[in-house]
Amino acid sequence: MCDVCGCDHNHDSKSPHPPFGKGGQGGIPGERKIIDVNQSLLKSNEITALSNKKHFDEKGVLAVNLISSPGSGKTTLLEKTIDALKNNLSIGVLEGDIETELDAERIRKKGIPAVQITTGGACHLESSLIHKGFHELEHRLNGRKLDILFIENVGNLVCPSFFNLGEHIRVVLVSVPEGPDKPLKYPKAFKTSQIFIIAKSDLVRHFDFDIETVKKDALSLNPSLKIFVLSAKTGEGLSEWFDFLRKTLSHRSTQIDTET
Repeated sequence: MCDVCGCDHNHDSKSPHPPFGKGGQGGIPGERKIIDVNQSLLKSNEITALSNKKHFDEKGVLAVNLISSPGSGKTTLLEKTIDALKNNLSIGVLEGDIETELDAERIRKKGIPAVQITTGGACHLESSLIHKGFHELEHRLNGRKLDILFIENVGNLVCPSFFNLGEHIRVVLVSVPEGPDKPLKYPKAFKTSQIFIIAKSDLVRHFDFDIETVKKDALSLNPSLKIFVLSAKTGEGLSEWFDFLRKTLSHRSTQIDTET
């Protein structure tokens, strides 16, 4: 029995979670979830998130959680990142959406395993869904080691910022057409992230968007934020983003080797 979700699967390559699909909250047909009203939902989520992170660490996987509003360019950034890294690193993706497998299908066309997690109306992913989705992804990998796990959260700058998924890095992404006020309007998303990406920078000349002011606002909330200004269309800033991921993964691998 799994010690996190209580299912009857051992979650090895021969006994994964049932396949994800439509039908019920979290995309698992027939599943029912009973929540004890005396226990905080966030507390329960945090317990599973810690278990997720421990599992990622044991597997040597770097988990990256991407949050943004709908249409900010998360999937496009993932596609560009996959193109740049897939020849040297093993990448997997968990795609969060309210409905459809459209984004997961885009990722699979890149030759990358992707598990779609449909929330059935919920505006965010929770750690229990990541737990089950990751085991399904491991099954699809068929024993192959994973280097980076990207989690594309449901398009929303509010709810996802409250739910730890067990990720090592949280990335908040804002595109230029959305406007410069997002850090001040949605402070939680910036306070809980380590990376801030300003996307679609090639459009800045068409909008009232002062990049330096937006950076200043974000840093006033979280002085430790690392900021990237990117354009998937022109390629601006992409190499710096790719290098950051490579260096972070290399640093983690060195730490793991030292600890073992």
